[in-house]
Amino acid sequence: MKIAIASGKGGTGKTTVAVNLALSLDNCQLLDCDVEEPDCNIFLHLLLENLEDIYLPVPEIDKEKCTFCGKCSEFCQYNALAIFPQTQNALVFKDLCHGCGGCTLLCPENAITEKKKLIGVLERGLDSRLEFVRGVLNIGEAMATPVITGLKKKIDTKKVAILDSPPGTACPVIETISGCDFCILVTEPTPFGLHDLKLAVGLTRILQVPCGVIINKAGIGDNTVDAYCKRESIPVLMEIPHDMKIAQLCSRGTPFVEKMPSWKEKFQNLFTTVEEMIL
Repeated sequence: MKIAIASGKGGTGKTTVAVNLALSLDNCQLLDCDVEEPDCNIFLHLLLENLEDIYLPVPEIDKEKCTFCGKCSEFCQYNALAIFPQTQNALVFKDLCHGCGGCTLLCPENAITEKKKLIGVLERGLDSRLEFVRGVLNIGEAMATPVITGLKKKIDTKKVAILDSPPGTACPVIETISGCDFCILVTEPTPFGLHDLKLAVGLTRILQVPCGVIINKAGIGDNTVDAYCKRESIPVLMEIPHDMKIAQLCSRGTPFVEKMPSWKEKFQNLFTTVEEMIL
């Protein structure tokens, strides 16, 4: 079973929910898919080992073979190639390349080969509680999705996989949620929280992944999120109160299920509810 933890914005508590849920379950695997800024291990404090380097195939043009026909640049939707027939020159903008390989297949002169570009790494940590795997995108790299794709290949189908998603609704989030059995959307009871929740709900519906909502910091805003969920027939799975003790534990990097045992049972009940909704 693969459960993604997502939201339409950052700072709602996705990582808090993902870590505490994972620590409440047996035989669980936690994957930190926020590869641009992975932070699950702030709470887990695991010793991490290098698991795999992630490379992106980028084109390299042999100007001796190239006839500068421009077919590759016309094909590329990301403007990663520029061909100048007048000056017999060809440029590759590696930071714009998505590594699709289309230009290599299309070139009539076989003048394009692919070279591997290191863009990130996968790391793993183990302890008696769970297996943790995360992706880390190299600083300055723009392509987060290939790292997430590589990370998802490490999912153990014999375990419950919890995927901590990046914020927002862009390509990295789409890659994280795609293929999951369920998506838990974490939001806040505020106008900003509601606005971005609507975007996230729209995304899950496009991807045809069922979703439910956890309202974090409950009590600080109004009831518009509740009203929206009722109107859209979206189940509110849990409310986490705006509680001083929870906030203090989170600020110290301590999962609150470890110091507040009643919450472990609540997260276990949450998982049971999700499981029943999937099955």
